[in-house]
Amino acid sequence: MQKMIFVNLPVTDLPRSVAFYEALGFTNNPRFTDQSAACMVWSEAINVMLHTHERWRTFTSRPIPAAEASEVMLALSCESRDAVDRMNEAAARHGGMADINPRQDLGFMYNRNLADPDGHVWEAAWMDPAAMSGG
Repeated sequence: MQKMIFVNLPVTDLPRSVAFYEALGFTNNPRFTDQSAACMVWSEAINVMLHTHERWRTFTSRPIPAAEASEVMLALSCESRDAVDRMNEAAARHGGMADINPRQDLGFMYNRNLADPDGHVWEAAWMDPAAMSGG
């Protein structure tokens, strides 16, 4: 499976944000878009997931920063569930913090959240390739 990055952003007005990203050249992937989130595709490897504040709060209890602040949850795709676990364990061993949010295991998708030494949030995620391709 190709390595990908998914940038997740909380937004106050989803339709306005979708229009903004489309104006920048992103395309909307309707398979992963609903009233609470939108998938904006930049390339085969780079996607931006826009989330309403309500949807964002299902991922973390951490407060949503003010618009003047700079905070995102950067997600990196991993080739397996074991790779997700190894990334999280490495973070803890090298000055970061493992499992800052509860693990999410949906069967077809598995992820664990970690923070780097400066508190920047990353999500190591594995998704079944068949689920990614719609098969």
